[in-house]
Amino acid sequence: MFADFRNPSKLVLMAGPCVIESEEHVHRMAAAIAEVAAAEGFPYIFKASFDKANRTSLQGYRGPGLTEGLRILSGLKQRGFSIVTDIHEASQAGPVAEVVDVLQIPAFLCRQTDLLLEAGRTGRIVNIKKGQFVAPGDIHHAADKVASTGNAQVVLTERGSSFGYNNLVVDMRGLKIMADSGWPVVFDATHSVQLPSAGGGASAGQPRFIAPLASAAVAVGVAGLFVEVHDHPEKALSDGPNALRLSLLPGFLRRMRLLHEARLAADAGDSL
Repeated sequence: MFADFRNPSKLVLMAGPCVIESEEHVHRMAAAIAEVAAAEGFPYIFKASFDKANRTSLQGYRGPGLTEGLRILSGLKQRGFSIVTDIHEASQAGPVAEVVDVLQIPAFLCRQTDLLLEAGRTGRIVNIKKGQFVAPGDIHHAADKVASTGNAQVVLTERGSSFGYNNLVVDMRGLKIMADSGWPVVFDATHSVQLPSAGGGASAGQPRFIAPLASAAVAVGVAGLFVEVHDHPEKALSDGPNALRLSLLPGFLRRMRLLHEARLAADAGDSL
């Protein structure tokens, strides 16, 4: 699977709802997204969190927790889906690695050495979200921590940088800077349009900018896209304001595929 991130002819898609809302919803979303991804030729990894430990408010829905969450994700694994999910504590790395294919390090935790080392020791792919407070040229230090365990299956994900209070901005130069460190780079198209903690005890978002920012990232050149997708964002239990509506996914992926193909053709022309 890690080879897909190194294959320039393909864009890997990591997509799904922010958090596990129910077993039925997880299975339905995974199947629906997989169908669209296959139609457009995207290698697909399902994403959903069993716990959102960094919610703005104590009242925010966190998810079903480790035990129930892994039981639900195991059902997806049995159906043949590849899976990525967050871990927040070093002790979670081992149990989660028994179920999922990719361990994701949340942006707020990207400098937590013990967490990175335990994730690396599992031998699973480790996707490190670049913290909103970390410069593009510095995130390789987190990847180096994982690689020090002998695990070179590291992916770096850009998700925007803090731009004053309650706002994020994406510096497209950062994608090239991160890639120059030698690790595959993924663009998180939905958290990049988040307005952190701007929704009165929750985060708000600007989903109309998902496609423009993702288009720019694909034009720059990335190994994959991370997109939180929900069938009814207005009813989502977490991060609905910045999620991509499921009905918009086919058009979105078609656009991304065409842009990716155009970039490959341009690169081929430049090399002649």
